[in-house]
Amino acid sequence: MRDVAIVATAQAKSTVNSTLTTPELLVPVITSLFEGLASKGVERTDIDFWCHGSCDYLTGQPFSFVAAVDVLGAWPPIVESHVEADGAFALYEAWIKIQTGQAETAVVFANGKSSSGPVDRILALQHDPYTEAPLWPTMTATAGMQARAALDAGVVTERAMAEVAARSQRSAMSNPNALLRGEHDVDELLAQPYANAPLRTHDCPPVTDGANAIVLATADAAAKWCDRPVWIRGIDHRIDTQRLGARSLTTSASTAIAADKAGAGNGKLDLAELHAPFTHQELMLRSAIGLDESVDINPSGGALCANPQMAAGLARFIEAADRIANGSANRGLAHATSGPCLQQNLVAVLEGAS
Repeated sequence: MRDVAIVATAQAKSTVNSTLTTPELLVPVITSLFEGLASKGVERTDIDFWCHGSCDYLTGQPFSFVAAVDVLGAWPPIVESHVEADGAFALYEAWIKIQTGQAETAVVFANGKSSSGPVDRILALQHDPYTEAPLWPTMTATAGMQARAALDAGVVTERAMAEVAARSQRSAMSNPNALLRGEHDVDELLAQPYANAPLRTHDCPPVTDGANAIVLATADAAAKWCDRPVWIRGIDHRIDTQRLGARSLTTSASTAIAADKAGAGNGKLDLAELHAPFTHQELMLRSAIGLDESVDINPSGGALCANPQMAAGLARFIEAADRIANGSANRGLAHATSGPCLQQNLVAVLEGAS
């Protein structure tokens, strides 16, 4: 396997009800990305491969991702690709592209405007098209069903869920890109009414618009482009069945397999950035991966504090990589999910050591 590192990152500040178009969201992010690499003499023409994660359904326009190519400066011609998914899965494609020897460097970027339409209803299109999607089950409704199953099975408790929400918003106070932040008393949170039983408002992610980007490079380029590369030591993607009635909603088998294959248990983890849009899902992910109390979970606040659809998973890679790059951590885990009730799960282990 070829050594691949994250050598640069950039994020837009999370907003809601943004009037910006897709190119307008992305231009500052891509510009910031290369401004950070300018001191190393890196230019856009040094990038071998570009991969974009987004969703046409969110923008309500077919082939809306094509507009994003204008942001890249596609002349002279570039090699680019698009995944109709979170940017984390675009990162996985770029990593594979590098592993096959077809590229030495890559830019992965993502954007999502969750406020441009009824995102809860739009995401119902991820369900089985024959037996589930025609019922238009919303993202929050299916998450509530999962939470109820987990509560009834004793896998989680409402207090533990409230503790996740309180800790996440407290951690987000140091994250300038977060949308929600603050100090909250757990008992006060538990006294709040249900928004979608058994979920309260703090158990659910905020509607968020945002964009972000990452630069990947092989060892030779990474040594020139970055003072402290963040190496992807292991990465794996697993999928549970799309049919909710054919899998357990109280465990995440695909996460457990992906974490094992990525090597999560092969050493001490300093932090874990988990893409858990709902509080009970964080608890389930922690159990599936086997994270103990010594691991700093979502120091950025996570998706509970800023959840730009199609960019929140890539944000987990950025938040983990930034902390490793600045030396506050040395080994971390990044996780991204897609589909209803943690259907798809991508896990990567990141390290700062050369």
